[in-house]
Amino acid sequence: MTEPETVPRSRPPRKPSIADVAADAGVSGQTVSRVAQGLSNVEAGTRDRVLASMRKLGYRPNRAAQALRSGRFRNIGVIMFTLSSFGNMRTLDAIASSAARARYSITLIPVETPTQKDVSVAFSQLQDQAVDGIIIVIEAHIIDQADVVLPPGLPVVVIDSSVRADYPMVDADQAQGARLATQHLLDLGHETVWHVAGPESSYSAVRRETAWRETLLAAGRTPPPVTRGDWSTSSGYQAGVEMARMPGITAIFAANDQMALGVLRALHESGRAVPADVSVVGFDDMAESDSFWPPLTTIHQDFDAVGRRSIELLVAEIESGDIDPLGAVIPTRLVVRESTGAPPRITG
Repeated sequence: MTEPETVPRSRPPRKPSIADVAADAGVSGQTVSRVAQGLSNVEAGTRDRVLASMRKLGYRPNRAAQALRSGRFRNIGVIMFTLSSFGNMRTLDAIASSAARARYSITLIPVETPTQKDVSVAFSQLQDQAVDGIIIVIEAHIIDQADVVLPPGLPVVVIDSSVRADYPMVDADQAQGARLATQHLLDLGHETVWHVAGPESSYSAVRRETAWRETLLAAGRTPPPVTRGDWSTSSGYQAGVEMARMPGITAIFAANDQMALGVLRALHESGRAVPADVSVVGFDDMAESDSFWPPLTTIHQDFDAVGRRSIELLVAEIESGDIDPLGAVIPTRLVVRESTGAPPRITG
């Protein structure tokens, strides 16, 4: 009986090594390693030559080996509560773009409910993912609780929270924005300004509500009762339905653009014209706010600057140990459009 021929197995092609790239580019292996790690101490021309050799040979750096040598994983963890809000998605986009420019990847851990247990689980997950630092975007008060312990020895930056002495905080100037919105309506001649606030658990909502109230008191006006929503268009609509029934209301400041959109719909359905009968101001300056009808006067938040600055602070701590305890407060600005005007004249 004839035995079947054995076909010799072909060996897989050898992967190109640092030595191969160094020989092709005419540089040392150390120079190739520095380029692969994204270090800055390589001349631009040399870096371009090494990168061209990497592409030509199909070389891919071994990230795990790099992490063992450098002690860094070039990975940033992001813990974020709710991906549904406009502000959080814009902030996340800015974080991801800024991290990529700094040659870091990000690992996102969404937190469904902002409780101590869920936040602690998120920290554990990120430590298992081998991250160099963490950015926390949880607007609820959980981060400020004394029993929430952030990972020791790991760089952390907090966005949209209270100021903790142990970690830098980055946020837009929420109070400034609310003051600008309220003062704008007062300057137009409105006797007072009604407020559709965000949820009490939100730092942003609390800051905006507090600044709205303080601005009215500073102008000698008694703040009217607060109507509270949950950031959604539907909650703004419900607030607008109630406010439309009160003829004395001529100015409304909604704590975000989505609730302002709901207010506009309710006023329209009730036959109250904007801004002839009621002026409306929002907060966020979302991309669609200039397409509302009428186009919405609102407060512009620079989400790109918030995300960029949070990455800058975190990377500085990761790479050099520099900690900025003050963090950063990003200015806001008023964007005036057609939803605000002088109050209606009282004829008698």
